[in-house]
Amino acid sequence: MRTIWLIARHDWRMLRAERTLWAIGLLLAITIGYGVRNGSAWVDFQQRNINGALDEERERIGKMQRDIADLNAGRKGAPSSDPGSPFAAGYTLAARWAVIPPAPLSPLAIGQSDLLPYYFKVSLRSRDTLIGNDEIENPVHLLSGCFDLAFVIIYLYPLVILALGFNLISGGKEDGTLAMTLSQPVRLRTLAAGRILFRGIYVLTLATVLSMAGALLAGVDFSAEGAGVRMLLWTGVVAAYGAFWFALAVAVNALGRSSAANAVALAGAWLLLVLLAPSLLNVTIKSLHPLPSRVEMIQAMRVAGDEVTAQRSKLVAKHLEDHPELVGASQDTMAKLAVRNVAMMERMEDLVQPVLDRFDRQLRLQQALVERYRFLSPAILTQAALYDLAGTDALRYQHFTKRVDAFHKEWRSFFFPLMLKNVKLTE
Repeated sequence: MRTIWLIARHDWRMLRAERTLWAIGLLLAITIGYGVRNGSAWVDFQQRNINGALDEERERIGKMQRDIADLNAGRKGAPSSDPGSPFAAGYTLAARWAVIPPAPLSPLAIGQSDLLPYYFKVSLRSRDTLIGNDEIENPVHLLSGCFDLAFVIIYLYPLVILALGFNLISGGKEDGTLAMTLSQPVRLRTLAAGRILFRGIYVLTLATVLSMAGALLAGVDFSAEGAGVRMLLWTGVVAAYGAFWFALAVAVNALGRSSAANAVALAGAWLLLVLLAPSLLNVTIKSLHPLPSRVEMIQAMRVAGDEVTAQRSKLVAKHLEDHPELVGASQDTMAKLAVRNVAMMERMEDLVQPVLDRFDRQLRLQQALVERYRFLSPAILTQAALYDLAGTDALRYQHFTKRVDAFHKEWRSFFFPLMLKNVKLTE
């Protein structure tokens, strides 16, 4: 064992003298810094939008409460419209923002957070209005993804490992040092074990440094609930990913080929497992289970809107027939308007629902295929794990959307009866 440690120390001195480790360290420092900067900037952008939305909500509802008080007290300058109207409150004045805040590790992996909405304005409008996001993003930017710490780990980290491991044994053969070393009382197996030991420790250390440096640069709040555990798991995932690539390098070296042949084989493996396999899987899944286009959704909404407008009177009559308790309700203008809007909205949602259901069904089928075939590539497994730990995976946002849907139903179940009975809101 002592001989192995001596070989490892000698390997460290050789790499240090060649400036290889310093060059790799500098490259990683630059890429980590740039990736973390991008991730932090995106999280700051999200947080500013969320804070702006919540501030707007507080100001709007506060003004509404003051307007109701002024109107009831008959003060000068009171609003001309009725801020206590359930119709006005439910649609605009008291609408609430539903938001999903960035998770503690979000700066490390942007993931799906730049593609999926992270805030919705919940009101009495139909459910389909919750689908779109008000932001306008460059589609080319969204397609290419973001350069963050997860990108560095998934794409660049394996290249660093392969650069250190492609010539574990073959390098000594080609420069003549292997024969000289083996002339001493050292076996080839012991020499290989010493070099593997040092470079393996270096890889594991690199994983820890990558993760912790990124977290510190991003200002991750480790006092947040679960942040410390998630950071440990993140480090473990990165270490396991690095161990896979290092083991692959050792296996290729064991074939006894030249350094050039090893480099070509490992580069081909990186190209296949990191680039080609995920891309082919993505194309295959989208071909087998394509999602309905946004154009189709807009077209369905337009057709539904035209049909609902044309059948307005019939819809109101049918709604009153289905809800006889409303027939005796107040028949002033606001009550009639409420009945009409509720009837039209329910019919429009029925017409648009098949498109929404098909979207959800296709998305579930896509996710099932990804779950089934993700083991084809360690890059896919690692990406899914890192996004999950960072809280930027698609499942978290789908859960958020379901919560928003439930809140939207509660909102309507609260305001619709008040509208139909023309009940006035107080402060």
